[in-house]
Amino acid sequence: MLKPWIEAQARLVEVAAGRAPADLVIRGGQWVNVHTREVIPGTDIAVADGRVAYVGPDAGPVVGPDTQVIEAAGRYMVPGLIDAHMHVESGMLTPAGFAAAVIPHGTTTIFHDPHEIANVLGLDGVRLMRDESLLQPISMFTQMPSCAPSAPGLETTGQPITEAEVAQAMGWDGIVALGEMMNFPGVAAGDRQMLAEIAATRAAGKTVGGHYASPDLGRPFHAYVAGGANDDHETTTEAQGIARVRQGMGCMMRLGSAWYDVASQITAITEKGLDPRFFILCTDDSHSGTLVHDGHMNRVVRHAIDCGCDPLVAIQMATINAAQHFGLERELGSITPGRRADVILTPDLRSLPIEAVIAQGRLVAEQGKLLVDCPRIAWPQAARDSVRLGKELAAADFAVRAAGDSARVRVIGVVENQAPTRALTAELPIRDGVIEGRGDTCHIALVERHRATGGVVNGFVSGFGYRGRMAMASTVAHDSHHMIVVGTCRDSMAAAANHLGRIGGGVTLFRDGAELATVALPIAGLMSDLPAEQVADAAQAIVQAMQDCGCRLNNAYMQHSLLALVVIPELRISDLGLVDVTRFELVDLLA
Repeated sequence: MLKPWIEAQARLVEVAAGRAPADLVIRGGQWVNVHTREVIPGTDIAVADGRVAYVGPDAGPVVGPDTQVIEAAGRYMVPGLIDAHMHVESGMLTPAGFAAAVIPHGTTTIFHDPHEIANVLGLDGVRLMRDESLLQPISMFTQMPSCAPSAPGLETTGQPITEAEVAQAMGWDGIVALGEMMNFPGVAAGDRQMLAEIAATRAAGKTVGGHYASPDLGRPFHAYVAGGANDDHETTTEAQGIARVRQGMGCMMRLGSAWYDVASQITAITEKGLDPRFFILCTDDSHSGTLVHDGHMNRVVRHAIDCGCDPLVAIQMATINAAQHFGLERELGSITPGRRADVILTPDLRSLPIEAVIAQGRLVAEQGKLLVDCPRIAWPQAARDSVRLGKELAAADFAVRAAGDSARVRVIGVVENQAPTRALTAELPIRDGVIEGRGDTCHIALVERHRATGGVVNGFVSGFGYRGRMAMASTVAHDSHHMIVVGTCRDSMAAAANHLGRIGGGVTLFRDGAELATVALPIAGLMSDLPAEQVADAAQAIVQAMQDCGCRLNNAYMQHSLLALVVIPELRISDLGLVDVTRFELVDLLA
């Protein structure tokens, strides 16, 4: 069992000196040292109280009768991988389910920002996520969400987060940072609440997560950095990444289910030759299918290597760089005395197959099989009763009425594999006084689901390629998490929305009035308490149903879930209307 270092100190000394037996010895491996960026053969690791006590050529003297011995047999001993920025809810899993899914892939530390559930349940939701995180056999640190709503005045959340709540949470166990500060215009403009949240975090000696989703590197960017953000994961180009690091920020390069931002930035290291210390790898958003079939941080490290990065540098960016960024380098990120004994055994540093995972001194996975329990909390009924529509929706609720034969409307343009959308316009026909979709342009609606107002905001979206009479609805709708419905048929849109209202949330697709596939997400309308494999199977059925309806976008579901993300340009939809995210103002549907 992991003990605090202060309690383990005396025993660590005894084991390191060879005067006391270790709990665990890993014998005969190649030590990947991320402090010196070198591989040292013929190394043993001795562990006591969940921490590394000794790393050196011979741990034989501390092998006692009760010491567990793992033979590395020449394999590389790599520090456990760290995801420096992510959202557990994006996996459609609770913290326990997420941990169970990623442990076999070599992830031993997660820094997660539960701002999805914060938008639904407020501070109570954050506490629930923190509570389950603290039970896990790996290190799951929680960042206190900073922006609920993410853009005040442009959307309405289920529960707002206040500066007093941020200050309160900074004193909780397990809260190590402020979650991504998405209201970057507010920070740059000197908004009192945003600056107060950052100040409370810095006063607590903790890290401030950043989110500057703008290509403008002029005065607004400099004002944002001066406001106190310590990192940014919204960088998508080499120049943007370099600009962050030059200003003292950590550049978090992400490879999630739909975000492919590593290749365009890692050239700052591989070609420009910049110091990699302040570049960090992360996932941001990974759905359950990616976790089960492709991996987690091991996938990100492999991708960075495939992009030309030296394997040892890539490993540093997923271990010690992240630990240092959060001020936890004495706890995490390397295989050195005093640190948590988080170790991966792998035969190859490039392809990085994960053959064994040790977390906090315990063998937690081997050959892809989870060997430990991931405890769950009892989620209260309030967390399972979060989808309140206020009425039975009908096709008429999804109709946009107008006079004449046609209308020029604003259209949200989906961009494959990227978070930003495009602000488009289209001339659409009017039939019987209702604007209809045409070609690739179909209906989108945001249904209010927190306060049972019965409100529906309608618009149009292009890029999904849907055909036939279909609709897809989801209560995962970043960041305010109302319900997004996209479809070619208003009857199907109503049917899909009402179905999610009955089951307490999730994702569903209807065609010709019939249900094709559903992922039930009864916890806050965001998460399932089923195992990741079952959720992944249901999610794959959604992907197949989308393809059967004509969609060919990569990870199209992720694009669907982000259509209400009113902090990333250019055009979005919220419960208050269409939002121009380049100017941060509401705009009319009619152009």
